[in-house]
Amino acid sequence: MIITLTDVSKGRQESALPRISAEYLSGRASLAVAETAQRPSVLGLIASGRMRPDSGEVRIDDTVDLGQLRARVALVDAPEVNDPSGEVTVFGVVAEELMFAGRPSGPLATKKALVDLGVKEWRNWTIGTVPAIVRIRLLTELAIMRDDVEGLVLTAPDRHGGDPADWWARANELARRGYAVLVIAGVSSAAALGITAEAGTIFHGERTERLELEASEPAADTASEPSLEPAAEPSAPPNPDDSEASA
Repeated sequence: MIITLTDVSKGRQESALPRISAEYLSGRASLAVAETAQRPSVLGLIASGRMRPDSGEVRIDDTVDLGQLRARVALVDAPEVNDPSGEVTVFGVVAEELMFAGRPSGPLATKKALVDLGVKEWRNWTIGTVPAIVRIRLLTELAIMRDDVEGLVLTAPDRHGGDPADWWARANELARRGYAVLVIAGVSSAAALGITAEAGTIFHGERTERLELEASEPAADTASEPSLEPAAEPSAPPNPDDSEASA
């Protein structure tokens, strides 16, 4: 599967997303650099077939078919689009995603899924308090549980802090499993990965390709690297009843 974006843009005078071309394909992780709070989500929506660009086109396997693109590509954790509320517990997030995937999502099924996904110890933590890489691994694994998903667009993982090398390694792990992976992140994250980039650059594995993007914004700082294991419970950890969490 190959998804190609050709000269896409969004908004009056391309204010929401300046014109950009990019591609991502099965078995490869790609990093698209986009800045400001809004542009990563807009690019993610367009790249996953959930928003029509105002200019240009998006093709999947050389065909313009947004329905097929939406079915085969999961949009993951896009800010203010489909990111889970920070106050929902990990238990609740897993239960909801199991339901969306058409799988059993009651308390017992959710408990089993928490074990299978390796996040049992985080079950009562809110999704907004777990380390960035735990969140990203969980949400990407839940996304690929859905039938027909062959690709993922992971949007702005750098906003959660942590080491960009962690989520980039995760993207490459998914690519080795055969998925097409597009990660959209900021300039400072690209720099942390050793990539000299600015808004409008796309990075494929070991090479970079400069793309046309008319405007760029200042980079955002990333936070410190988190531990991958829970060091301690939060000061006031939530502890909802399991049956209520599955609703």
